[in-house]
Amino acid sequence: MKAANSLFLLLLLLTTTVSARADVLILVHGYMGSAVSWERSGINALLEANGWRRSGILAGPQLIVAGGASENKSYAVELPSLAPVMVQADHLQAMLRRVSALHPGESLIIAAHSAGGVVARMVLARAGAPQAKALITVASPHLGTARAVQALEATDTPWPFWLVENFFSNGAYRAVKSSRGVLIDLTPAIPGTLLHWLNTQPHPEIAYYSIVTPGPVGLGDELVPVFSQDMNNVPALQGKSDAVAVVGGHALNPQVGIALTEILARID
Repeated sequence: MKAANSLFLLLLLLTTTVSARADVLILVHGYMGSAVSWERSGINALLEANGWRRSGILAGPQLIVAGGASENKSYAVELPSLAPVMVQADHLQAMLRRVSALHPGESLIIAAHSAGGVVARMVLARAGAPQAKALITVASPHLGTARAVQALEATDTPWPFWLVENFFSNGAYRAVKSSRGVLIDLTPAIPGTLLHWLNTQPHPEIAYYSIVTPGPVGLGDELVPVFSQDMNNVPALQGKSDAVAVVGGHALNPQVGIALTEILARID
């Protein structure tokens, strides 16, 4: 009887230990991206091969498939990426609440690409993700990007002349023009901008990782300068982020997936 009780306690301890190690990974896409971006890039396959089971896509009221309590799992979110940062942050915060309700007691790790990293930090700065224990950003414009300014200037054409430009750009002009709110939010962080305000707000004491894409000459990729991608350059996060450089451009790619899995293996 004593041996049986000891065996029961050992099994209970092992079960508790496994459950405690289970985490939920939230994948946040960037500007003009989607939840499918993580699939097309091959990153989801790399994650699953390393123990992060695909568990569904979060998109509005859609029902999602929950993973087991004792295994790591990942969800990709679908955000209105053309909307201002605050609007996207509201959507993401609501999705994180749903995940936390589905997986009580499990920690959240947020991995966010490009503008999604700014959206994720907005949620964290507003204390909207109490179960989060780490943020990993990929090529995110934490200090803004001049490309946002260029896009705003390029789409500053009055009606009806912009209809002609939209026709010759196969609709891309309309899409960029309709996203002026988020483009304004991503302009360089100077006093009076959203990024300047966000970058001075207290952030939670969690782990921070910056995956940066230095580009061929080390100055950044085609959209975001490398200094803007490193969260250590955010006034509120100086010295708090580990930076990892990867080869490639701004888009998600397998090299990013490899770096992401290596970072995830380091997070307690």
